[in-house]
Amino acid sequence: MKKVKDIHSLADFLKNIEYIGFQATKIGVAKKILKRMEKSYNILAFTANLLATGIRGVIIDIIKTGKFKMIITTGGSIDHDIIRAFDNYYIGNFEMSDKLLHRKGYNRLGNVIIKNSSYELLENITKKVIPEGKYTPSQIAKMYGEYLYKNNKESFLAEAYKRNIPVFCPGIVDAAIGLNFYFMNISIDPIPDLKNMINIINQQDKTGALIIGGGISKHHTIGANILRGGLDYSIYISTATEYDGSLSGAKTNEAISWGKINEKARHVNIYGEASIVLPLLFYDR
Repeated sequence: MKKVKDIHSLADFLKNIEYIGFQATKIGVAKKILKRMEKSYNILAFTANLLATGIRGVIIDIIKTGKFKMIITTGGSIDHDIIRAFDNYYIGNFEMSDKLLHRKGYNRLGNVIIKNSSYELLENITKKVIPEGKYTPSQIAKMYGEYLYKNNKESFLAEAYKRNIPVFCPGIVDAAIGLNFYFMNISIDPIPDLKNMINIINQQDKTGALIIGGGISKHHTIGANILRGGLDYSIYISTATEYDGSLSGAKTNEAISWGKINEKARHVNIYGEASIVLPLLFYDR
């Protein structure tokens, strides 16, 4: 055992994070696990809400490190990433009048405000970028990424395209772009993506994952590792609890029972909201 250390500044906090206690210590453990993941094939999984916030910049920086070779996310991440490459979101508050916002053509995502016109912009881009036809979600993500990259836009899709990182999005139709596809002659087949993703993962000696949030992106990540004996490294960041039996709240320990995380794996659960946790995890000053 090591003693608890008092802190007196942000620099102290970042330097001694593992020895503070509670969730700060969990972040310190996660930092150590990330260092061990230098030689493993790593997956970055996250939910769409993060891309509506300034944490979008952290996600882009994480991709730039080159540590993660695969991205698994939700359809809304693509929505927000494209829109914010061309338009602004705004800070409001959780207590705003939603009736008034609706009447004025605004949408509230927590305390982030998004204009209706932003989704009209997204629809116009989709019509320009995605021709009629049948695609896998990763092909869709790559086409958007190429468009953003060639237009010199800061974007997680553009960064993934630049680095040839596949972006898997099994629930892509559950998003604004899904409605775009509904009105266009576009069909989506996610099964080839599932086969490709599992084949890539099964070829690796070791796999690791940073999983931010829950739902489909979390389960797709851990489920795809069953056939190779589970993840060797896993970091969960979540505000959900396990008491209702939901996948979003399930801890790494539960995944071990399913073979989704290896019995000998290094793993940690961080309870915290990602807009606070991620900067502390990835930035040292």
